Amino acid sequence: MRLLLLWGLNALALFAVTYVMPSIQVSGIGSALIAAFVLGLINTLVRPVLAILTFPITVLTLGVFYLVLNALLFWLASALLPGFAVGGFGSALLGSILYGLIAWALSALIPAKKE
Repeated sequence: MRLLLLWGLNALALFAVTYVMPSIQVSGIGSALIAAFVLGLINTLVRPVLAILTFPITVLTLGVFYLVLNALLFWLASALLPGFAVGGFGSALLGSILYGLIAWALSALIPAKKE
């Protein structure tokens, strides 16, 4: 249940980013849900591999390259999905930062799982 709620909140965060940045567009709620799902898959499967491969560059740039990596993955998701469009790399950079911050803030509203 918590996973479905987080998925919906991530789609809501993506909608919030589209209202702040007109260069990022989502065609509808279905596209936002699919984009949130694909972003989650990319962040779960692809980002760890790329983070390990680009670790030396990340160390040399004192972690700034990690923001570039996030932007590239955000841009990749928009290239894979027809209902999700990002205007360019600058939009992807700012959009990925905003998306991460908004998704983090929304997920903080959900109470932690008790064991």
